Amino acid sequence: MVSKDQRRRQLAREKFERQQQRRSVARRKTKRRNVIVASAVAVALAAGVAAYASAGLTGGDEVASAPPAPKNPCGAPAKGTPSKKTWKKEPAMSVDTSASYAAKLSTTCGTIELKLDPGRAPHTVNSFAFLAGQGYFDHSKCHRLVDAGIHVLQCGDPTATGSGDPGYSLPDENLKDPRLKGGVYPAGTVAMANSYDGKDEKTRNSGGSQFFLVFQDSRLPPNYTPFGTITGGMDVLRKIADAGATPPDPQTGNTAPHAHVVIDKAAVTKS
Repeated sequence: MVSKDQRRRQLAREKFERQQQRRSVARRKTKRRNVIVASAVAVALAAGVAAYASAGLTGGDEVASAPPAPKNPCGAPAKGTPSKKTWKKEPAMSVDTSASYAAKLSTTCGTIELKLDPGRAPHTVNSFAFLAGQGYFDHSKCHRLVDAGIHVLQCGDPTATGSGDPGYSLPDENLKDPRLKGGVYPAGTVAMANSYDGKDEKTRNSGGSQFFLVFQDSRLPPNYTPFGTITGGMDVLRKIADAGATPPDPQTGNTAPHAHVVIDKAAVTKS
């Protein structure tokens, strides 16, 4: 005869298996997404979502418990509200393509430093510097983290929905950058997200304000303007990635980082 304890453990295992099955279905659905975007189309989730991972049963008859909620490894954001500014057209070109530009992202998780490349991506760098000068990135959340298949943190949307933009779009640039070898965006790349669907050429040239930081080599088609490199803060990005991501939001498809990543201040300087 089955004891009450045995029956309880059996029911618990069956419940766990049902949960795993539902999560497996969700991962397969997520896996179909293969494009990083900045507006209505969702970002690439190349191999599922790390937040769905759960521990297996241990000790034979012991009942598996839910994993503890990840701790936020970051500090509190500075006082302020995200920007609501928009512009009707791309800002006038003022960037010096022969000069060097550096960006500093002061975030709740630490400082991330970038070297921008105006010579290869003048429109993108010019826009990024303009938006930073307007305080557009200040107090905005980095709304999407992917650390399976591709390894990116996506920021630059004050609405934190994945659909925000500055009101204008940018031309694709530097897509033949020699650093993008073998369909891989190497660790340390800073690139512009867009809404190119991989089929319709009319969806090209659709970058805006959203950008992604590559913290580990990521296999992606060369459709996203690389406009700089990460020169400091890879440890910050790894800390954010180690905290994991949430399951996909049913409305936006975003997998938000568990770490509360907010850009307190973005600044671009010319040297």
